[in-house]
Amino acid sequence: MAESTEALRLAAFAHLDRLKQLYPDGALPSAQINAFSYDGKPLRLIVQTGIWKPAGMAAALSIRTTYTAPNEVPPYEDDLGSDGFVRYKYRGTDPDHSDNRALREAMRTGTPLIYFVGVDRGVYAANYPVWIEAEDRAQMEFAVSVDPAQRALATEDMTWREREYAYRLTKQRLHQPIFRTRVLRAYADSCAMCRLKHVQLLDAAHILRDGHPRGLPVVPNGLALCKIHHAAFDSNILGVRPDLVVEVRQDVLEEIDGPMLRHGLQEMQGVRVQVPRIVQARPDQQGLEERYEEFRAAG
Repeated sequence: MAESTEALRLAAFAHLDRLKQLYPDGALPSAQINAFSYDGKPLRLIVQTGIWKPAGMAAALSIRTTYTAPNEVPPYEDDLGSDGFVRYKYRGTDPDHSDNRALREAMRTGTPLIYFVGVDRGVYAANYPVWIEAEDRAQMEFAVSVDPAQRALATEDMTWREREYAYRLTKQRLHQPIFRTRVLRAYADSCAMCRLKHVQLLDAAHILRDGHPRGLPVVPNGLALCKIHHAAFDSNILGVRPDLVVEVRQDVLEEIDGPMLRHGLQEMQGVRVQVPRIVQARPDQQGLEERYEEFRAAG
C-alpha cells in the first residue's frame, strides 16, 4: 500500500509539472488540476475543505489556502512563523478531526504533500513537495516546510541565522513565485511598459522594495515587467511617475548605443504604464509617489 500511494503522489506531481508547462505564469485552473487520473480512475487533487486525503490513503495528499483579493495580504504571509516556516491551521478546532489526523500522519511519516494557494477564483499556484514538520496544538496549527534544505533546519533550537535562512527559503520558494503569478495574472501576462507577452520573460517587480515596511507581496505593490524593464526599474534607470507615465534617467537618454538602448530603454520615455482592469489591483498611489522620489534622487 505504501508503495502504491507513493507512486500516486509522484504521478500527481508529474501531472502538475505538465500543467506548469501549459501555464507558464503558474496560474493553474482547478478544473485542469482535477483532471487527474491514476490507474485508470479519476482522482481530485484539490477540494474546497482545504485538507484532502483520498480514500485508501493514510496521510493527506494536498492542502489549500483560499484566494484573497489583490489588495489584501495572502494568509500564508500572515501565518509565517518567526522560525521561517509556514503555519497551516487545523480543520476546525478538534485535533482529532480526520483531516487533522491526516496531516499528523504526513508529519509522522515525512510524506510530501501539495500546497495549493489561490491566486484567483478557481485558479491556484501549486507548490510541491512540501512537508509537515511540527504541530502546535495550543495554536491549532502545523508548521510546513517548502524546501528540502529547510527541512534540515526543523528543530526547536534553531539559531537566528538558521531562522533567517529558513525565512529566505520560504520567500524564494513560496512568496515570490505566488506574488509573480498574482501580478502577471492581474496584468494579463503582459509587460506594463512594453506590452511584451512572452510569459517566460516576465517578472513581478515590487514598487516599494521587498524589505520596505510597506513592500508587501500584494498586487497593488507590483508591476508586471519584462526582465530588462524590471532590471531597469530596480536600478532606477527607469521610473514611473505617480500619473503612471514612464521616465528614463537623463544620462541614459543622452547615451548613444545600439538598438536595445534605443528601442528597449530610450523609447520608453513618456510611455503610459498599462494597469489592470480590476481597480483594486492597480498600483498603489502612495507607493508610486515614494518610489518615484527614489528614482528622482538617483538621477
